[in-house]
Amino acid sequence: MSEPARAEPARSQLEVRVGSATNALQPIPGASRSLAAGVGQWVGLGLVALAAAGADQLTKSFVAGRLTLGDAVEIAGPFAIHHVRNTGIAFGLFSDSTSIVIVLTAVAIGAMVAFFARSGRRHPLLPVAVGLVLGGSISNLVDRLRLGYVTDFLDLDYWPAFNLADTFIVVGVGVLFVSFVAADRSSPAVGTSPLSRL
Repeated sequence: MSEPARAEPARSQLEVRVGSATNALQPIPGASRSLAAGVGQWVGLGLVALAAAGADQLTKSFVAGRLTLGDAVEIAGPFAIHHVRNTGIAFGLFSDSTSIVIVLTAVAIGAMVAFFARSGRRHPLLPVAVGLVLGGSISNLVDRLRLGYVTDFLDLDYWPAFNLADTFIVVGVGVLFVSFVAADRSSPAVGTSPLSRL
């Protein structure tokens, strides 16, 4: 009478976890989702930039059509609407250097678009921040290419006159900084093992 065949010991299966480190505890940084801007981010950026540029062009046209160059209307305290022309960048810097300003602005716009393409998903505020900066920059750039100057009209007496585009750029940079800080605080520390937090 033959002996029953002995059952072979079950072979241990190698467990493979896609997107994990060899210790199966810490995710590989490269496996995280891409931060590149998607369709939603580009649409948001475009809408904000168009709104900023449109508002700037509308107010400039209104002031230029209602006030002659150099005229001012007192509003309240040190604030006045003062029709002036600026051949420089924001707040009168680099006046009479239109060609240099045009080149610098074009380079800055290209850099902002490239940055957004790579990092548009980093924080929900990025489309707003970059949209404000781009809208203001593009609006002023169009005026410099078309007219050789931009119309400034917001005058605080103790500060060089500026326009809505300048305001959008400053606010956009501020929002950009806030979004960077918020994104960094919400990101887990790189290289930290889950076991080290026990």
